[in-house]
Amino acid sequence: MKPEEMKQEILLWAEKIRVKPKEIHIRKMKRKWASCSSHGRLTFDTALLDEPAEKRAEVIVHELLHLKYPNHGKMFNALLKSYLGKNGEGRI
Repeated sequence: MKPEEMKQEILLWAEKIRVKPKEIHIRKMKRKWASCSSHGRLTFDTALLDEPAEKRAEVIVHELLHLKYPNHGKMFNALLKSYLGKNGEGRI
């Protein structure tokens, strides 16, 4: 997958979740798949470009939900499960 295609995938999920990231970056990260800043900047590891759609969806939805809920509380986890399904396979 190309970075531009992943950005489109992220934007489709953002629309579904009803959030608007201020910036989306895809770059090499050493220690994690992605991050979300308090200013709405999302950064994703380039390694996700080679991962299956289900793994990308898991990481994308996780980070987008941080735009609504900065912690991993009950509401965050409930929404994560509702978007990804019980087996973690999200569908746009």
